[in-house]
Amino acid sequence: MTRKLYFLRHGKAAPRATWEGEDGLRPLTPEGEALMKREAEGLRRLRLAPDVIITSPLVRARQTAEIAAEALGLRDRLIEDERLAHGFDARCLERLAAERPEAAELMVVGHEPEFSATIAELIGGGCVAMKKGGLARIDVAGPGLEDGVLEWLLTPSQLAGE
Repeated sequence: MTRKLYFLRHGKAAPRATWEGEDGLRPLTPEGEALMKREAEGLRRLRLAPDVIITSPLVRARQTAEIAAEALGLRDRLIEDERLAHGFDARCLERLAAERPEAAELMVVGHEPEFSATIAELIGGGCVAMKKGGLARIDVAGPGLEDGVLEWLLTPSQLAGE
């Protein structure tokens, strides 16, 4: 079975340097939220229909995931998982996928640098740069997520149609 894996990086968040609270509570900026809503319409135009959307519990990622799920009409498929917060890698992704063997399409919403490194590992190397709000699709051949193929990597402006 070929499985489609979507990686959605959170949108533009409050700057870490000026944020005074806990990092996990940093929200999307108003500009980041508006752009994410335009990007979510791009997700809808792509007719994405993941079986599950798994998000990091950090506020900026959760907000991004909620906007995407709403636009896709998939709020009932949205779940949080702490493993996407920090230290996410291909082994974490493999465990998440193994827990959902029926999910032919899986979307994860999270952070850098973990997403770029995980994508590179899945496709056998290379340099991948996930922009804030960027979306990648990797197709994998087996249950172990081996032999990944980067089908596409879209920038926020491409998703938003700008």
